[in-house]
Amino acid sequence: MSAMKEGALIKPCSPHSHKAVSAEALLDVEKARPVLEQIANKWSILILTVLCTRPSRFNEIMRRLDGITHKALADALKRLERNGLIRREVLTTTTPVGVEYTITSLGRSLQQPFEALYAWSMTYGPELERAQDEYDRVRVEPGR
Repeated sequence: MSAMKEGALIKPCSPHSHKAVSAEALLDVEKARPVLEQIANKWSILILTVLCTRPSRFNEIMRRLDGITHKALADALKRLERNGLIRREVLTTTTPVGVEYTITSLGRSLQQPFEALYAWSMTYGPELERAQDEYDRVRVEPGR
């Protein structure tokens, strides 16, 4: 049961928006959460970004993503393929047989939101770091 009263209005986050959002609309977050969990994790965004430039084989993706393990990449590629964001193609014309991954139109539809998120991170990253430093300075005991 929700702690919010039916018909309650929530003030918007943006100071530029004067339109209140109903509490019921915010509860739709439960519908969005499973989708966001599939695309907004550590490796999915980076893999899709790599594949936005060109189709790539497993080892090429691995070389371009510093720090990813073989298992993490394999799991992420399976998840992205299952969600229709990438396509896996077996290349029978190569020796040995290879596999190439290509972003789908559904996956490509995430390019604009990812670019906006990247731009935000470039703009506000230093502010985020300052906030972290301040938090650590105030809350971490000296000598620890």
